[in-house]
Amino acid sequence: MPIYEYHCTACGKDFELLVRSGTTLACPECQGTALERLISIPAAPGTSREIIANARRAAAREGHFSNYSKAERSKLIPR
Repeated sequence: MPIYEYHCTACGKDFELLVRSGTTLACPECQGTALERLISIPAAPGTSREIIANARRAAAREGHFSNYSKAERSKLIPR
């Protein structure tokens, strides 16, 4: 179910719409159906360090350290 950006030619509003099969496309402002699909600018991916740090924080919040090396785990888990 992709999210697309649209421009309503009737009222000039830009908006995003989750498109499912059978979805009737209409402007949320004026209910117009004369829409142009826009090209979205993709978000740049984060750096590998950021991705790894975020995954480690999420793992620690969930109570597991499976994505840490043995050396790192020994520093984190008191004996």
